[in-house]
Amino acid sequence: MMVLRKKQHIWLAFLFIVLVSNYTLYNTGLGSSILPIETNGVVLGSLIDLIVIIPVLWMLYKGKFSLKQAILLAAIGCLAARLIIPKEHLQPFVAVTWAGFAIEGMMIVLEIFLIATLVRYLPRVLADVRASSLPDLFSFSKTVEKQIPQHPVIQMICSDVLVLYYGFASWKRQERPGFTLHKNSSYIAFQLMIIHGIVIETIGIHWWLHEKSMILSIILLIFNVYSVIFFIADMQAVRLNPIYVTDETIYISLGLMKRTEIDFNKIEEVIEDKVQVEGKLSKDTIDFVARDFGEAYPHVILKMKEPVEVTFMLGIKKSYHQVAIKVDQSQEFKQMLQLKMSKHFA
Repeated sequence: MMVLRKKQHIWLAFLFIVLVSNYTLYNTGLGSSILPIETNGVVLGSLIDLIVIIPVLWMLYKGKFSLKQAILLAAIGCLAARLIIPKEHLQPFVAVTWAGFAIEGMMIVLEIFLIATLVRYLPRVLADVRASSLPDLFSFSKTVEKQIPQHPVIQMICSDVLVLYYGFASWKRQERPGFTLHKNSSYIAFQLMIIHGIVIETIGIHWWLHEKSMILSIILLIFNVYSVIFFIADMQAVRLNPIYVTDETIYISLGLMKRTEIDFNKIEEVIEDKVQVEGKLSKDTIDFVARDFGEAYPHVILKMKEPVEVTFMLGIKKSYHQVAIKVDQSQEFKQMLQLKMSKHFA
């Protein structure tokens, strides 16, 4: 597995080299000095790099290949060409780059249609969420999956809806009762430190970059503002969504980053051995351990009879055979596990 991942990183390194070399060629003194008088051939090579080579390298890195993804990446390459290659060199091939805008335009129209679909179903979704006894993170995603057609764009929009909700509209909510993950850690302080760093970086770099490239400075500003909102929302989601337990299932989430449902009858073993829980976790183990400035170890590792599905940001899902958990009320949590499992194994 480690060897395979290293091979994938080679493709990412090649992608970075291709991108940097093309940027250097047109936007530095060194690049300008080696450009020939007739640049059509060089520009054509750059277009092939940006529209064909880089998308292929990215798909090799991700290990996923699809025609839809290839078309989208090629369109992004067309847009990148307009940013990297100066107008005087790009002029003979400008029609090629406009094709990227046309493809992006069609994608935007499709996304608007999907957004309209989401808006149409949203009142019904919100009504079901309010009626559910589950934490909002779980009830919202379950309702969306049940009532709205599945599509990556809709998953992204729903993730953004959660970010906006927890970032702006959740401040009057009271914390639900349950086992908490963050109170005995430096998680909140860690998040605040990240937010503080982003704000300082935004103030410092934005004005410097504004003089170099207005477009890049605006993109960076938007990204940084969203990042601040996301980290605030993530803190709220951790605070308002402790572990929720029913007779059959544990609903556990760590903010907006990851969440899962664990059925008691699918737990094979509860590992409490100090050597194992404080050792290096395997690749097949997902951890629900709040960030800390020092080392943070789980209190228990749940070994599953079959893989448990974990949902990450943007609706990305992966399966794991073990779940490592660190809670503030460790003894009470262990007692609850023993009680619930004894009922299922009785």
